Amino acid sequence: MFVSFFPKPKLFFLSAIGWAAVMILFWYFGASQLGAALWPATADAAAAKIISPARFTSAPFIWFYLYFWAGVLVFYAFWRWYSPHPWINWSVLGTALIIFAAYFNVQISVALNDWRGPFYDLIVKALTPPASVPIGDVYAGAGSFLALALVGITVSVLSVFFSKHYIFRWRTAMNDFYVSNWDRLRHIEGASQRVQEDTMRFSEIMQGMGDRFVDAIMTLIAFTPQLIFLSASVSEIPILGAIPYPLVFAAIGWALFGTALLALVGIKLPGLEFKNQRVEAAFRKELVYGEDDPRRAQPITLAELFANVRRNYFTLYAHYVYFDVTRYLYLQTDAIFATLILAPSIAAAKFSFGVYQQIVSAFTQVTNSFQYLINSWPTIVTLISIYKRLRAFEATLHGDALPQIDEDYLAGKAEGASEAEIAT
Repeated sequence: MFVSFFPKPKLFFLSAIGWAAVMILFWYFGASQLGAALWPATADAAAAKIISPARFTSAPFIWFYLYFWAGVLVFYAFWRWYSPHPWINWSVLGTALIIFAAYFNVQISVALNDWRGPFYDLIVKALTPPASVPIGDVYAGAGSFLALALVGITVSVLSVFFSKHYIFRWRTAMNDFYVSNWDRLRHIEGASQRVQEDTMRFSEIMQGMGDRFVDAIMTLIAFTPQLIFLSASVSEIPILGAIPYPLVFAAIGWALFGTALLALVGIKLPGLEFKNQRVEAAFRKELVYGEDDPRRAQPITLAELFANVRRNYFTLYAHYVYFDVTRYLYLQTDAIFATLILAPSIAAAKFSFGVYQQIVSAFTQVTNSFQYLINSWPTIVTLISIYKRLRAFEATLHGDALPQIDEDYLAGKAEGASEAEIAT
């Protein structure tokens, strides 16, 4: 799953995490100041507060772009020398480009949050008293939003286009790897489906989840300082009262509560999803055999196989009822949670409407980052079931014991059991 696309995966990912940590620490403890020294314009802090696309071509941003890609090229050069791999351009440089696009989209969100404060205060001023703000100021504010949004949309569309090619390259790498070992893998139940379908789904889900994970981390890095700064406008929150950095503690506590709750409620779903793929594969396999052999895919056999499909789906639906009820209740409460904890400060008129908009936006960004597992749980369930299916390939190629459910399948075949009996 990984060795086909990444060089020495375990060491590669550990080194990537370590190198990223070094680059981040060096940036915050020297590199950003070094940029100000080498490029005096970076000392102008106001350049980073421009609320227009020009913000992203200011000196501080250009210096970070250079720093980021210099670090990537050093890492790429090391791995190209240490462990040459046919897919290293995509696995290293392609991954870096996706991460950079995620960083840029987060910076767009930060710029839009900076826009919210003054714009919504301008709206309030225009309404009380009426006609106290020139109409040109309103148009200018709306124009700033549209300009930033256009940049964000352009980057997002290009990023999605590139990600699709990245996913297919990963699938190609897995496909080539498994096909080259087909003689050792063909006896595994549903081997053709695992190569043809599961490789694509695995690479697609892994890329998507990895992209969202990076986005969550970068959002935390970008918005937590904003939330700390905005906490000065919040005197106290319900239950906990007056505490330091109340918005930060509230965001972390609420997200951890939701993550633990849904992990507990959804603990049975991965196994059910995996079994669902098994009964679907058995039904599809009999239909395929029936295309060439009139003795196969008889109505009684198909009815029995489809009964297994129906039974497993109905069980899955039943378990998703309580999971979805819990998940949607949490997410609906999450939509107003920021307002609930701000209620004492709102009643005391501690901040303006524009600041309120900034607080809610920053709080939502931070909680959404901490809610990575909550938002990804249904996808994680599917990923685990796909991983279990591809894990049988890995076990076979490495001489390890097969997963229990695959051992049961082979034992059933050896005893002459039908596909329907094995699936049951």
